[in-house]
Order: sequence, then structure tokens, then C-alpha cells
Amino acid sequence: MENISTQLVQRDSDALEAVVLGNETSSEDAFIVANTLPATLADIQHHHIIPVYSKDNEPLISHGDLIESAIETVYRMFPYETVLNPAIRVSHPVKGRVPAARNKPAKELQEWEKTIYYERAAFVIEIPSICETIDGNPLSLTVGGVKAYNMDSLHQRKGADEHFKVFIGFKNKVCTNLCVWSDGYVADLRVKSLEQLVMGITNLISQYRAEQQLNQLAELTHYALTETQFALLLGRCRLYHYLPVAARKGIPTLLLGDQQFSTIARDYYRDGSFCRLPDGSISLWKVYNLFTGAVKSSYIDTFLDRNVNAFDLSNGLLQTVRGGADNWFLR
Repeated sequence: MENISTQLVQRDSDALEAVVLGNETSSEDAFIVANTLPATLADIQHHHIIPVYSKDNEPLISHGDLIESAIETVYRMFPYETVLNPAIRVSHPVKGRVPAARNKPAKELQEWEKTIYYERAAFVIEIPSICETIDGNPLSLTVGGVKAYNMDSLHQRKGADEHFKVFIGFKNKVCTNLCVWSDGYVADLRVKSLEQLVMGITNLISQYRAEQQLNQLAELTHYALTETQFALLLGRCRLYHYLPVAARKGIPTLLLGDQQFSTIARDYYRDGSFCRLPDGSISLWKVYNLFTGAVKSSYIDTFLDRNVNAFDLSNGLLQTVRGGADNWFLR
């Protein structure tokens, strides 16, 4: 697949028309599951209040602002592609009530007397007309991001940096796992305005190299771990977080925790798309998808970082299995 910016330039604008499926959402199943609820953009726009800076009462860039900016940018940069509605997940509700209802018991509150916003929101926008297949799994290009107000300092004035996470990568349609790597991810996009936010998303998309990521993902299908190597990997991963700080020097950072590795161990044996073969071996592509599937149990503000970490870990295993550098996780 050509890099995205080149692909856009080479499109024949007279021969193609944009197709937007207004009733179809980007993920039928949740792309993240831990402590999250599904939401719609209309709900966020019309029913969620917007936090403000305490010193001047000016609003922060809202979840709705982020998602709208991403949608508009995707439409602008992919004008001749199918673009699905965003799938949105929210967590950590902050509840309130209007002043007139301050003395009412909670069970007696009317809907119009309640206020709410969610501290954290994540979304994905799928572009299924840009797709590839790896090991029988269809992958579609996906743009998304995270806004978590706990990363901002609400005790300042408007003009302070606001923090976002944005990415472009692929979604595995078999399992809705996201395939994100560092070259398609900005872990801390700091902006002061919507214009800067749009520019950050635009720069991310224009610099992304889809072909390079797809080639690296496809290479994972050509190598495998034995059952012994897989057991060693999980054991080492569980040991990692208990290592003395000095002992971690030179070892790649591991962000996944015990909960994720318990899920990985369970799914290694469970029948499914990414379980072991009868001899116990498992391809690195399946290992990677076990990792990204387990990451879906993370909180909204950490799951993208863990998703990128899953790719880094899988790529490190690849380098070792094909005869490259020493790897502590398989030593």
C-alpha cells in the first residue's frame, strides 16, 4: 500500500466520489472494554457539560470538539473514501445537579435536573475502503484518539496546554483489536486551540506510512514461538514488574500488567482465531493479537500506550526469533 499522503495526491477526483455510511458505526464490538460505556457524538454534544478552567471559567476543548475535529480532518484528507461514523467509549463519569435540585434525594431527581460529563473518552473512525488482509484477517485503516481531562490542569487559565492522544493505524476486523505503532501515534499532543488540534491530527495523518506498518505486521506471520518459548515469555513478563530498577536497564519497557498476561495465557488455550496450534506453537502474528486483545481491558488513558507497547514487544520477539539481538524476555 502506498503511503497515505501520496495515495491522496494520485486519486482521480473525477472518477471517485466520497461515500459516507451515515448509519454504520466504526466498530460493531467494543475496541476497548474496561470500565467504559458506549456513547454517541450527539449525546456528547447535547447532554454532556464541558469542564472549564477555574481561574477564568473558559471552556476546555471538549470530547465533542476533538471528535468533530478528527471527523472533519478525515473527510478532508480522505475525500474519496468510505468513512464510517465514530465508535466512542467513555469512562469515569462526573455527576452533578442543577442548583434548584440541590436538596432533593438522588432517587427523586428528574432527568433535566441531572448534569454529567465523562472524564475520559476514546474514539475510532474506520475507513474500510483502505484495507489489507494479513493471515486471513481483514484490516481497515482507522484514525482515533483519546481525551482525558485528568491529564489537564483545570486550575489554570485558558491558554494552558491541553493534552490529547491521537493515532492512525489499522483495526483488525476479526476482533476489533487496534494495530498501532509509534510512527502512527502521538502520545501527548499539546495544543492551546482547536486550530492547533486540527493541525496536529493533519500532520499525523500526512506523515503516516501505511505500507511500512503493514509490511512489519505481515512479517510477524512468518515466525513462531514454540510452547516452551511462549511459556518463558509469559513468565518473564510477569517477573518484569518485580525486577529492581537497576536490573531493568537495557530491558525494553513493558507496560502490560498481570491482568493482561492472565488473559493472554487463557486465550492461548481457548479456541479462537489466535490460539495455539496442536503442537503448542503460535505465530508471532497471533501472539501480537493476543497482546492487543488483552490491552482492551486497560483504562482509556493507558490503552493506546499499551497497544503501541504490544507492537514494540512483538517486534522485539521477531528480531530475536529470526536471529537478531538477544532478548531478555526469551533468554
